[in-house]
Amino acid sequence: MEKRLCVFCGSSESCKKEYLDLSRELGLGLAEHSWNLVYGGASVGPMGALADGALEGGSRVYGVIPDTLVELEVAHQGLTELFVVETLHVRKQKMYDLAHVFLALPGGLGTMDELCEVLTWAKLGYQDVPIFLLNYKGFFDSLFEHFSHVQKEGFLEKGEMGLWQSVSSVQEVFGVLEKIKIMQ
Repeated sequence: MEKRLCVFCGSSESCKKEYLDLSRELGLGLAEHSWNLVYGGASVGPMGALADGALEGGSRVYGVIPDTLVELEVAHQGLTELFVVETLHVRKQKMYDLAHVFLALPGGLGTMDELCEVLTWAKLGYQDVPIFLLNYKGFFDSLFEHFSHVQKEGFLEKGEMGLWQSVSSVQEVFGVLEKIKIMQ
């Protein structure tokens, strides 16, 4: 069975080069670990670096992009399959439907939107798929602090803090992915 990792990450071309390198490293390692990629479909920024690395490494790459963002995010034309959809909501649903595991890389508002929605779905029982955050150089530390604050204020149950797992390196990502069994 094909294993598909859905990665949430930015498409900003103004981010630091280290985030492009991180994305490319993850992409390159996917095929080596028998994983394929689902992502937002862009050819620029971390999204582009991720997809290019995955394709170079030999993975199948599925991009999902709304028609209104095809030009803005510069839709990647070299993918295994590019799904052009009507809205961001349809984009997220399609990505979620294709995925066996979710991973958030450092990113901006779109990344946070996708991450928070999939965490909400997990909380409500709409999906039961592992969720990881690549906390590269402490990128998500302040988010984890915020989640702790939300819990202290009574808006997040203690058990819900276990809806995700933090990893700190690409090597650790592949370490946890090797332990995941995919069911049909």
